[in-house]
Amino acid sequence: MARPEQVLLLEPQHELKFRGPFTDVVTTTLKLANPTDRNVCFKVKTTAPRRYCVRPNSGVIDAGTSINVSVMLQPFDYDPNEKSKHKFMVQSLIAPPDMTDMEGVWKEAKPEELMDSKLRCVFEMPIENEKTHEIDSNKMMSSSLLKTESSTLSMKSMVSSLDDGEVKRIMEECKRLQMEVQRLREENKQIRQEDDGLRMRKSPVMAAQQSSSSSVTVKEEGLSIRYLRQER
Repeated sequence: MARPEQVLLLEPQHELKFRGPFTDVVTTTLKLANPTDRNVCFKVKTTAPRRYCVRPNSGVIDAGTSINVSVMLQPFDYDPNEKSKHKFMVQSLIAPPDMTDMEGVWKEAKPEELMDSKLRCVFEMPIENEKTHEIDSNKMMSSSLLKTESSTLSMKSMVSSLDDGEVKRIMEECKRLQMEVQRLREENKQIRQEDDGLRMRKSPVMAAQQSSSSSVTVKEEGLSIRYLRQER
């Protein structure tokens, strides 16, 4: 079953326009008018609830009156190449004469009693801001291109400034450094071998000293025992 036509009059009817710059909160007004002789309940919903603050987002419009709804877009980084896909929906239903609980009325409402209207969001940037944004983008691109070209030129100039003689001299210096490193390695190896030889020569001498000191101790103990026996 088709839903009934919207009884509320919306202004604007199809689009909510937000004019930048979007560095601060941007507010647009949605007017809802009730031309009927009965009170009408309404709700305002959006596909991007975190991006907008709506006041009031629901309520009752008395017969023959209207209400202004403030739709506040939160600050964001505007990209002129990105199209807005945000949408709003105004949902309404005729309020019963003895209504005391509006939320209860919404919960008990039948689908064929609900009316809705949809609006899409449009972001507009002033011409001066668009030019500024374009100029800034061009400046960034130009600076990056200049940096790339300057680095390429500096590398080319360094290569071209080295003649054959300098290249040969650099190669000889590298070869000399390699030979010096090899010589130091050989010296280090020889020193280690000499240290190992000294350790090996010291080991027999220390063993002999230890054995001689042990024999002397034994002899001294034997003499002391004999001396004690003679005294007895």
